[in-house]
Amino acid sequence: MNKNIAVVGCGYWGKNLVRNFAQLGALHTICDTDSERLQQQAALYPGLNLETDFTKLLSRDEIRGVVIATPAALHYSMAKEALLSGKDILVEKPLALKVEEGRELVALAEEKGRILMVGHVLEYHPAVIKLKELIDHGDLGKVQYIYSNRLNLGKFRTEENILWSFAPHDISVILLLLHELPQEVSAHGGYYLNNDIADVTLTTMSFASGVRAHIFVSWLHPYKEQRMVIVGDKKMVLFDDVAPKEKLVVYNHRVDWIERLPVPRQEDAQPMEFTMAEPLRLECQHFLECMEARQRPRTDGHSGLRVLQILDACQRSLQEKGTVVSLSLSRETQPFVHPTSIVEQPWQIGEGTRVWHFCHIMPEVSIGKNCVIGQNAFIGRGVKIGNNVKIENNVSIYEGVTLEDGVFCGPSCTFTNVINPRSHISRRSEFRETLVKKGATIGANATIVCGNTIGEYAFIGAGAVVTSDVLDYALAYGNPARRQGWVCQCGVKLDFGSTAQAQCAGCRRIYERQGTEEIRCCEGWQAQRV
Repeated sequence: MNKNIAVVGCGYWGKNLVRNFAQLGALHTICDTDSERLQQQAALYPGLNLETDFTKLLSRDEIRGVVIATPAALHYSMAKEALLSGKDILVEKPLALKVEEGRELVALAEEKGRILMVGHVLEYHPAVIKLKELIDHGDLGKVQYIYSNRLNLGKFRTEENILWSFAPHDISVILLLLHELPQEVSAHGGYYLNNDIADVTLTTMSFASGVRAHIFVSWLHPYKEQRMVIVGDKKMVLFDDVAPKEKLVVYNHRVDWIERLPVPRQEDAQPMEFTMAEPLRLECQHFLECMEARQRPRTDGHSGLRVLQILDACQRSLQEKGTVVSLSLSRETQPFVHPTSIVEQPWQIGEGTRVWHFCHIMPEVSIGKNCVIGQNAFIGRGVKIGNNVKIENNVSIYEGVTLEDGVFCGPSCTFTNVINPRSHISRRSEFRETLVKKGATIGANATIVCGNTIGEYAFIGAGAVVTSDVLDYALAYGNPARRQGWVCQCGVKLDFGSTAQAQCAGCRRIYERQGTEEIRCCEGWQAQRV
């Protein structure tokens, strides 16, 4: 893996980012204005570059990614300077302290084609991912109520209050679990150490689905507590991040109605099994993967901006002594279509998707969330496109094509839908379907002949002509395209040599051969990385 990451700020939280990026083999430079801190880190991780001047750091071409772990008041200015310098960035929460600053950063990242990721680390927690699976699969039934406590003694801050320091974690997880934004928020606080900085806040959020959520945060608590309870009409779940074991517990409690009166029935608690790994390690790894594959992060700028908007509404309520503040759907979450583009009704375009100049989207097209459609693209009737898909300039996608989540289509690649076209013979009834599976990449100027399937995370080389199915993880190029090797999910070519296993030189995933014409990513690969 290339050492091209700089971590800026190696204090309370930044030192954990330094540790993880160093252990991942990606850390190039540590930057901090405190020379003593730098020397402490240098003693732990010898051989790294040290820097005290942030602007000088940004001038170094070998640094591609900048991780910002400075005080929140500096996030906006430093993130903006890094983006203007052409760097991909991971900025700790919150994205900024003002909504307009967050919007500017999101727009700037898109304009520059840079990765903008926000450090909402709990979204990478294996227990939260498991909890989301339970909710999405309907195991809890209809979610009715969520409450979260995040309590501790210190660390006291002066640049932001407890709401901005602790609550972003809980807000981001609640949005992840519910897939919706609150309609109304209110916040009450207590000011004990400083007259103008809240030490304790209680926030209430109300959602259109009927769910209500409470968030209680404090840095004046005698012990550490990080708990979230989700109450469904079938089951209840406790997520206790402080617990050494059994962090996720399901309760099969129910309420029976007897003679028109509710009677609670308590059942035994059931711990949920999942493979635990350090959430921050997974977050850092995701940033590296997004940089390598040029894909949108799970907690991207739009995600950070939504949390910022809710924090801003809560802060206004706090200042107005708990007044209820209404929120409308953020314009950043609504799909954007450039005025020069044509989108014919009916259509379905997910939140966060951007359609740029001179595109033509035919009727009955379905496009998922957080996609990017480059200029002069054509998308035919009924095409289905998943989430987080990136379609570069001058791409033609015709009727009968389906692109699953995370597909990348390089500039000027094209798809067909008829195997033997004639201008004087209509063959609309003979269209053949083409499927491009999750995470696949199609190189610039490639042609995908209809009726074929491109497997998950396959990589089609530039200029290739695909005339047959392509296996999962296959690297294929040429005319006609043939498998020339295998690639990792992150896009790095795998080298099996004469062995049955290969480890990605980039992200360290482990792969196994399955016969001569198939490979698989080993289950539990996080635990097998070295």
